Amino acid sequence: MGVPSALTAARLFASVSRLHIVAIATLGTFTFGWLFTGAYPWLLAAICAVDWFVVNLLNRVVDLQEDKANRIVGTGFVEQNRRLLMVVGFGALFASFIGTYLVVPEITGLRLAYHALGLSYNWPLLPGKRRIKELYFFKNTASGMGFIITVFLYPLASIGWSLAGAPAGVTTATVVLSAAFFLTFELSYEAIYDLRDAEGDAEANVRTYAVVHGEAGALRIIDALIATSIVVQLVGYGAGLLPWRFFIMVVAPVAQLFLYKRAHRRGLTSKDCISLTWLGAGMLLAYHLWVIAGLPGVGV
Repeated sequence: MGVPSALTAARLFASVSRLHIVAIATLGTFTFGWLFTGAYPWLLAAICAVDWFVVNLLNRVVDLQEDKANRIVGTGFVEQNRRLLMVVGFGALFASFIGTYLVVPEITGLRLAYHALGLSYNWPLLPGKRRIKELYFFKNTASGMGFIITVFLYPLASIGWSLAGAPAGVTTATVVLSAAFFLTFELSYEAIYDLRDAEGDAEANVRTYAVVHGEAGALRIIDALIATSIVVQLVGYGAGLLPWRFFIMVVAPVAQLFLYKRAHRRGLTSKDCISLTWLGAGMLLAYHLWVIAGLPGVGV
């Protein structure tokens, strides 16, 4: 009895907190922070984890209508414990702001911007009592900008926005190209998830690409985003602006293109989307294991 119940609780926690998204964001901060500074940003990665945990938890609380329609795991639990989850989410947020300000005050403004974006995404705080999630194009872009803030701007702010002490080959162009690669690749994830959630999003008046353009149009947008992320890497490496240790990440969108196409042919499911995200997180972890092992290409 104990083991199955523990497994059930773990799966419930993973679903309610959207642990797969927390994981890939945290590893993204850890990876690009290391690439930009040459040091492992353990604290920034932990702060990133808290930030994405809070935003995802509060998002689950307000997304009950579409989550029910899309049969997302844990929706019943969220509905039954809505008030408690709100307290946990906002409590963690306020406590983390105090702790973070005392240790890494440089990112306080960025964290305020990130959570203002998250609150506007989840709640109707915009003119006309609308939320960002309901706005065509901006729904996906806002989420992508959340990744840019936590994965790229947190590390840069922590070193005073200067690359003077950055590892060899890291320039402003390297950072910009890496951000363009990551943003377009991340947006392809968003569009894939929206393809899965089209039914519930349509009911909740969430104007995603899949809702507005239909399945065929959404597929074209996903393919274009993945292709763009690959082209950015190829051009950057070819122009000598991206070192090999940055360029090798091109493997991720190539793998995603193949795997998402295969999943779509047999019917895209929630499990497929989550698996793609865990695969991305796993690749980032494998990247660091490669570095620790000192295998070829580490210093290139």
